[in-house]
Amino acid sequence: MSQADPSPAQAGPYRRVLLKISGEALMGETGYGIDMNVCGRIAEEVAAAARAGTEMCLVIGGGNIFRGLQGAASGMERASADYMGMLATVMNALAMSSAIEAHGAETRVLSAIPMVTVCEPYIRRRAMRHMEKGRIVLFAAGTGNPFFTTDTAAALRAAEMGCDALFKGTQVDGVYSADPKKDPSAQRYDRLTYHEVLARDLAVMDASAVSLMRENAIPIVVFSIHKKGGLADVLAGRGVCTLIQD
Repeated sequence: MSQADPSPAQAGPYRRVLLKISGEALMGETGYGIDMNVCGRIAEEVAAAARAGTEMCLVIGGGNIFRGLQGAASGMERASADYMGMLATVMNALAMSSAIEAHGAETRVLSAIPMVTVCEPYIRRRAMRHMEKGRIVLFAAGTGNPFFTTDTAAALRAAEMGCDALFKGTQVDGVYSADPKKDPSAQRYDRLTYHEVLARDLAVMDASAVSLMRENAIPIVVFSIHKKGGLADVLAGRGVCTLIQD
């Protein structure tokens, strides 16, 4: 059994979890695209969590391939740029799906933009059925609409799936008052309320995503996706993270 295969996750407080990962998290040190070593390490931990009894679903951003806002800032029409970003998330979801299945877990990729030769269309009840059967579901193409980020898509899917928590895997081990990579004096928070996140304009998730989680009383757990074994630790309630809830 690998170090990332911790059975204590069964004793954790979360039965069903949505894991949100940025596209940038898959780049590793390459600066662009997908580093399959990084993808494989994350996939190993996701597969281990599913084996330990947690129903897992994922939303992965597309910023490692194309970011809609940056495309729009370069002069591209915003809706078209956002659709390109959605297609990038499909590529990331397919890569992660393949990596997870290499670790022995079964997956399904469901896209909000129908592309039936590549993956299944998103249907809520179908997604829930896959999860009930122990499959790891990857939601791709955001909400299927421009002007919405993958943060909002993650919050929406977490609410639709009845998740016990939304896990945000980031580059750092929680929420800080400022970017700790730029400001050594940045304060790290162990716990926050939704209101505090919104009032302080903390860069955790989009305001619409935080508001949606507040309305549905779904906690947001922010942790480092790059710490080996970090997902299992947080699922078991012992990892370093920031918990956002009322």
